[in-house]
Amino acid sequence: MADSITITDNRTGESIEVPIIDGGVDATAWAKFLPGTWFHDPSFGATSAAASAITELDGENGILRYRGYPIEQLAESSSYLEVAYLLIHGELPSPEQFEDWRYEITHHTFIHENVRKRFMEGFHHDAHPMGILVSTIAALSTFYPNAKDLSPEVVNKQVIRLIAKMPTLAAGAYRHSVGMPFVYPDNSLDFAANFLSMMWKTAEPRYDANPALARALDVLFILHADHEQNCSTTAMRTVGSSHADPYIATAAATAALYGPRHGGANEAVIRMLTAIGSIDQVPAYIEQVKAGEERLQGFGHRVYKNYDPRARIIKQTSEEVFAVTGKNPLLDIALKLEEVALSDSYFIDRKLYPNVDFYSGLIYQAMGFPMDMFTVLFAIPRTAGWLAHYIELLAQDSRIYRPRQLYVGHPVRDYVPIERR
Repeated sequence: MADSITITDNRTGESIEVPIIDGGVDATAWAKFLPGTWFHDPSFGATSAAASAITELDGENGILRYRGYPIEQLAESSSYLEVAYLLIHGELPSPEQFEDWRYEITHHTFIHENVRKRFMEGFHHDAHPMGILVSTIAALSTFYPNAKDLSPEVVNKQVIRLIAKMPTLAAGAYRHSVGMPFVYPDNSLDFAANFLSMMWKTAEPRYDANPALARALDVLFILHADHEQNCSTTAMRTVGSSHADPYIATAAATAALYGPRHGGANEAVIRMLTAIGSIDQVPAYIEQVKAGEERLQGFGHRVYKNYDPRARIIKQTSEEVFAVTGKNPLLDIALKLEEVALSDSYFIDRKLYPNVDFYSGLIYQAMGFPMDMFTVLFAIPRTAGWLAHYIELLAQDSRIYRPRQLYVGHPVRDYVPIERR
């Protein structure tokens, strides 16, 4: 017998049985049974707004899979570009498919000169790189007006352009913010190494990043490529449901990521570790957290009630990075903080474990990235996940997103002319 729940209207005594399918209950059955009565779920914490085959996230058991593939296997054996192909197309590529994909991405990394000279360079010198990125992505819509054609062939072209150009835009935003000249893409380099070249190249004819650092960045890109229905992905699907073109929808998702509650968590970790100052201060800080006087940044997650599987991978990756760059002085504080917290029943009982942000900022900082770039580094790989959801949304022919509300304002009242108020 199929799983189901029974809803009874206590006002009338009438009941309806609703089947549970894929762990969810169809809200249309509820709406038909109780018209005009809505589920009230302000932050969608208990509401499914999409049926998706892209990412499986089991927060209770600490599981994350892209298209069925465990994140641990992808991080160990795959590359970001291969994972991007997997997210977009649903399957891992054959060697021939991957070479075509790699070639297309590599040869669409350049941006129109007017984007750089007349748009990016028009920002004030101290503009935040993330603000530049959001605006520039939206501006690309005007450079590719055919993007409004949402046929699969045309959309696929914009997908390739966006994945390819995001590192170029991101590096350009950084270079402008620090007054350095723009660096053109180098098509002889792979995805992560090319981005590092555009970031750090100065006068040398060719910039060759340390292979260990390029690989570490590629792993971080894999870990951040998608994460189910988070704030920015929901923004992507919401805007995409209006049939806005891929550039506008990606700009909206990037804007959602810009918020400190979403993309800025690893910055908060760095600030916390800096404020703690030394290992000796960790126990006192833990007590302040337990007393409600401070927050333990980088611990706990909206959906994970177990150790974030990405955090384990990043912790290992950090060791490989620090072997090249030297140890980030904040690492010892972070390790001690994790050790103390994970041995304290206060955090164990509340299922507060390190998440992906706890160590990622330390790696970025060790590699030379300023904190203003942390969220930008998040946006580069997440573009593939956002676009996978955009494509899926179009294929599902989703209705335009339009949640309901519970009105809690004034009852009807009559207008009073201004001279009588």
